[in-house]
Order: sequence, then structure tokens, then C-alpha cells
Amino acid sequence: MAVTYMTEEGYKKLVDELNEMENVQRPAISKMIAEARDKGDLSENAEYDAAKEAQGLLEMKISQLKDVIASARLIDESKINTNEVQILTRVKIRNKKNGQIMSYMIVSESEANLKEGKLSVTTPIAKGLLGKKVGEIAEVQVPSGKMEFEIVEISL
Repeated sequence: MAVTYMTEEGYKKLVDELNEMENVQRPAISKMIAEARDKGDLSENAEYDAAKEAQGLLEMKISQLKDVIASARLIDESKINTNEVQILTRVKIRNKKNGQIMSYMIVSESEANLKEGKLSVTTPIAKGLLGKKVGEIAEVQVPSGKMEFEIVEISL
């Protein structure tokens, strides 16, 4: 099982999501199954089939979430420094080809959200940036070829 590094906030969000699934969604689906079962013949009961399928998907999600939570390692945010790019640092980079400047925060896979500028530590770009210092060039292999990014700034 792979270790998942995350912030306390990200961990709490996953635990809350798991509680919602187990304590709200699971009972709601059980109730739907019972109501559909009470309507009689199960062989042609689309409501029953849909509820059973929803139950299967929910149980799979619960299992996956439990695995992530079990493998979670909280990051001590007080020990993060800005000497080099690492998880939970914000990095400003310049694309060497077109001069475009982008800013990302490197986060765990479960906390990634590109709209918020949160880049998963497992992406090729993040992997290429990790360990780099301001002024260094990161060469990143992407599907379209090799890209070069200059590290402009590292902050928290």
C-alpha cells in the first residue's frame, strides 16, 4: 500500500467524507433497497437494481477511502522550508519556451485541484520540480516532449 502524504486539513476532509458516506449515504441506500423490495417482484424492479448498484459503488468508494486514510501520513507544516521545492510549497515557474509564468502549490494526490492551482505531487511537472532551488531549471518530460521551467520563487 502506497503512503499518501497530506495536510491535516486534507486528512480531516477525507475523514468527514467517509463519515458522510457511512452514516448518511449508506443508510439512505439501505432504505431505498428496502422500499424497492417492498414493491414486490425483484426480477423486473429497476428501482431495486439501481439501488443495489448504488450500494455497490458506495461500498467500493468507502473501501478506497479507508485505504487512503489508513496509508495517510500527516505532514508537519512547521518543518517545511522554502529552500527547495517540496510538498506544500508554492512555486512560481517560468516556461522557458514561451516565458509564461505559472504558480502552483505542490500537494498530495487527494488534495490536488488544478482550478485552485494545487498540483498533485505525482504529476510529471511536480516530480520534475521537487528538490529544485530558485534559479534552477527543471526539465520535465511530458507527453508532447520535454519542457523546461525556471524556478522563479518558492514560498509557503
